[in-house]
Amino acid sequence: MIGVLQQTLKKQNLNILLRWKCLGWMKKTLKCIRCGCQNLYSVRREKKRCSSCYYEWKPGKLPLHLTRKEWSNILHWFLRGLPVVAIAQETVIHKQRILRALTYVRESFQKDIPEIFSGTVEVDETYIGGQWKNKRHSTKAGGSKRGRGTSKTPVFGILCRGGKVWAQVVSDVEAKTLLPLISRRVELGSTVCSDTWKSYTGVAANGYVHRLVKHNEGEYSDGKGNHINGLEGFWGYLKRRLAAKGGIRKERLPLYLAEYVWRYNHRNDSFDLQKKLILQQLGRCHV
Repeated sequence: MIGVLQQTLKKQNLNILLRWKCLGWMKKTLKCIRCGCQNLYSVRREKKRCSSCYYEWKPGKLPLHLTRKEWSNILHWFLRGLPVVAIAQETVIHKQRILRALTYVRESFQKDIPEIFSGTVEVDETYIGGQWKNKRHSTKAGGSKRGRGTSKTPVFGILCRGGKVWAQVVSDVEAKTLLPLISRRVELGSTVCSDTWKSYTGVAANGYVHRLVKHNEGEYSDGKGNHINGLEGFWGYLKRRLAAKGGIRKERLPLYLAEYVWRYNHRNDSFDLQKKLILQQLGRCHV
C-alpha cells in the first residue's frame, strides 16, 4: 500500500514538474508582438499582457480581433491593389479596421528580410518624394530635379541577379552609411555592380569584386553582364506604385517600401500563394 502511494505521488510530482517546465518554456519563447518584451502574464480569456507596453493579445490567433475569413477577404483585395475605401465596400468592414490591418501587414513585411546575397549583385541608391531646395520658382517649373540637392528621401537597395531585392530608407548616401549595409547583406567574394558614385569606391577594399557602370558617360551596360538595370527596374516599379497612391507621408515610407519589396520578391507567385504566405507570417508574428 505504501509503495502504491509513493508511486502515485511520484507521478503527480512528475506531472506538476512537466507542467511548470512547459509554462517556463512558453514564457521564454513568447514575446510581445508590439515591443518584443518577454515579460508576459496571463489575463482573462487566455490572453497575454505585456508588462512593458500593456498590450493584450491571444497567442496563436490572428491579430486585431479579425477572423480568418475577414483577414482572407481583406488580403484578397489588398493583393489586387484596391485602396482602403474600396476594400471596405467589398468586405463590409470599417475602413479604420482595414487601415490598421494593412499597417500590421506592412509591419510584418519589414520582418520578412531576404537572406544574405551572393553571386552577382547590383547596388544603387534613389530618391523619393520631396522638393527642390534653394531654387528659383522659374527653375523649379521645369520639372522635379533628380537625386542629391533636394529634400527627397534617400533609399538604398541591393538586388541579386535572378533572385530577390532588398531596400531600406537611409539617412544619407555617404560611404560610412552604404558600405556597412553592403558588408552586412552581401557575402564576401561576390561581384558587386554599381555606378560611379564616390561612396562605392571602397567596395573592392572590403573583399568584393567591384564592377563599375559609367552612367555619366552614357554607359548602361558594357556587354559583359556588368550593369544595374535590374535594380533600376525595381526603382521604376516602386515609384510607379507610390505615384498611384497620390503621395504618402514621409514617416510611412518605410512601411510602403517594405510592402513593394515583398510584392516584387513574390511577383511570380499566385495570389492564393501570396495570401497564404501573408497569413502564415501574421500567425508567426502573433504567436
